[in-house]
Amino acid sequence: MTTLSMLFVVVLLINLMPAFAPPTWMAMSWVGFNVPDGNPFVFALVAASAATIGRLILATFARSLVRGKLMRDADRENIDVVTAWLEKHQKTTVSAFFVYALSPFPSNYLFIAYGLSGLPLRFIGAAFFAGRVASYALWAQLGRLASSYLDPEAQLEDGYLSGYFIVTQLALLGLVYTLTKLDWKMLVEQRRLAWRRPAKQPRDVKGSHHAKR
Repeated sequence: MTTLSMLFVVVLLINLMPAFAPPTWMAMSWVGFNVPDGNPFVFALVAASAATIGRLILATFARSLVRGKLMRDADRENIDVVTAWLEKHQKTTVSAFFVYALSPFPSNYLFIAYGLSGLPLRFIGAAFFAGRVASYALWAQLGRLASSYLDPEAQLEDGYLSGYFIVTQLALLGLVYTLTKLDWKMLVEQRRLAWRRPAKQPRDVKGSHHAKR
């Protein structure tokens, strides 16, 4: 029970981090490696629950703070074009979250971006949970098998905070920023990529008249 509690807390904290968090699959491999007598499926259920809760909190944070208070009206209106598209393709979106959750790739930027849309989170949360249960069970099982062949003192976390990891995280955060600056209306309606231009400020007619005089 202590192991499961620690696993839940660690995975929850990892998935609350918006960037530079160690991959959760490392934690699953570590648990499977160091607790080979445990049940990989139980570990996966606990970790997937914690990961889903953490990511949903992260998405809620992006929706309430970034979209609700920090984002400019023009950027919000631009993102609303994506929101309308996602609403029309809900099944595709949910399926994409499920398939993505099967992979070992980081999902922090994905939930931040989805949170900016302002859409309900329950369906993508359920899809993410199901996908993570499957992938985490696999990683726990792989760690369990590795414990039979490798030195118990072997380190599984050497890749964390490597140069590649840091560059990747910065690139993904840059991608989220780029998504808010694309002209989504042009992309959806005309299938053209374009950088959204800021709206022109109306000229002060009265001021211009006095300037000419």
